[in-house]
Amino acid sequence: MQLNQTSAEKMLADMGMDDLPVIAVRPVLTPVAPDWFAQYKKLCKQFMTSLSDSVQELAFMNLPQDEFIGLMMGRTLPDNLSFRFRIPLTWGGKLELDNMFMCWTFPHSQNMDRFIISQSGNDTIWLPNPEKKIYLPAHTAGGGDGGNATEDRLAQMSAQIAADRDM
Repeated sequence: MQLNQTSAEKMLADMGMDDLPVIAVRPVLTPVAPDWFAQYKKLCKQFMTSLSDSVQELAFMNLPQDEFIGLMMGRTLPDNLSFRFRIPLTWGGKLELDNMFMCWTFPHSQNMDRFIISQSGNDTIWLPNPEKKIYLPAHTAGGGDGGNATEDRLAQMSAQIAADRDM
């Protein structure tokens, strides 16, 4: 069944992601460079180090300090976090920072996969396209166990990392 924007948004709302914007894409198979994975790994590190402007979203994820620092320094992606392409490479998406976002693997990334797969064979596919680099549903962005203190602590750590990098 071909979805329209309203039905796509309703389907996402039923999955608990009612604030996730979508874009319409006409999938056209596009060849991917043979060295795409090596490029992707480099891009992931660049993406992680670019997160210094996303401290507020990171604060709401309540990551332990060592995982937060590892992420911000581009060393390691914490468990249960995923990088996603806004437009898949095989449909013409680019290996660029603007084509990536990060979210929890469970349940969000898995639900996004279910959402996309359910549209298989359609002329137009509705793809998740969050406004920011990190997708957190609005109902989870009201604060976590650490409240404002967590956000303040992570903001200070992020400022220190940026200063260490001479940003």
